[in-house]
Amino acid sequence: MTVAYPRKLSKTLGAREILSQVVRDREVHLITLNRYRYSEQRSCKDLTNLIEQLNGKSPELIRDVSRHIADEARHAMWLTDLLVDLGYSVGTPPGSSYIHEFERLLDSELHDTEADLDDFLISTLAAINVTEKRGCEYFSAHIYALKQAPQTEENIKIRETIERIFPEEAGHVRWGNRWLAKLADKSPENRRKVETAKQRYAAIEQAAFESGMDITLGAELRRIGNLLDIANTMSIWERPQYLMERLPQTLLSPELQLTRIEVAQRAWKRDPKAFMEKFVPMFLGGLNRNNLPSRHTNPPAKTAV
Repeated sequence: MTVAYPRKLSKTLGAREILSQVVRDREVHLITLNRYRYSEQRSCKDLTNLIEQLNGKSPELIRDVSRHIADEARHAMWLTDLLVDLGYSVGTPPGSSYIHEFERLLDSELHDTEADLDDFLISTLAAINVTEKRGCEYFSAHIYALKQAPQTEENIKIRETIERIFPEEAGHVRWGNRWLAKLADKSPENRRKVETAKQRYAAIEQAAFESGMDITLGAELRRIGNLLDIANTMSIWERPQYLMERLPQTLLSPELQLTRIEVAQRAWKRDPKAFMEKFVPMFLGGLNRNNLPSRHTNPPAKTAV
């Protein structure tokens, strides 16, 4: 079976490059940790919704998802304790929301338990699995970056917290892989559906990930390109409706414009000289390896299901 891995940002910036810069700026670092906390917390809600949607169907999966919720709640608790101890906010993180964008790009199969249970499970588990993979990639890169950073008491405390979470997140990826393989083994048709779902939700996750990272000039056109990548995983008759429903918000995103304004204002207030020398060229020229991450950089998050 095909294994879908998260792609780099703009095909150049990997998780290690991004996190190595994040850990150098305390404010950006703490915002990133708060995004992790928010994602783990939100995942509890979304997985609970999944159990309610199943409504007694597939008791074995419901049992597994219940355990999954317990893990995510524990992770949210650890990250909340960490942020409170560091004196940082545990409110809703600023900037564009990876979770909201992922939800916006989802197709209808993820919400329909009545049509075909296997189809619903394949779509749901593929969506969860691809976001868990992104999360594992970033937790691993974060641990690596913290090992290279100055070994301050704060950095050590952050690293130890992430090291407690990471093995369980890796276990969630393996769990998703096993369930998808189990569903694929039922029939050749199911195997085809699993392969298609992996491709589709990998494209959706990549689009959601990039939407929270790329605020530079031309981002709207790049978002349309990502939308077309998603549509290309669908049948020809499904594509027009999917594109027409999502194209206006993709091309004319108020959230993107507000994020641009807020980031520009913060950058100007923080250092007017750096704003002119770094932010403006970055905005006009697009992201490259030498750009520092904005304080609105979105780390991985769990999908809503």
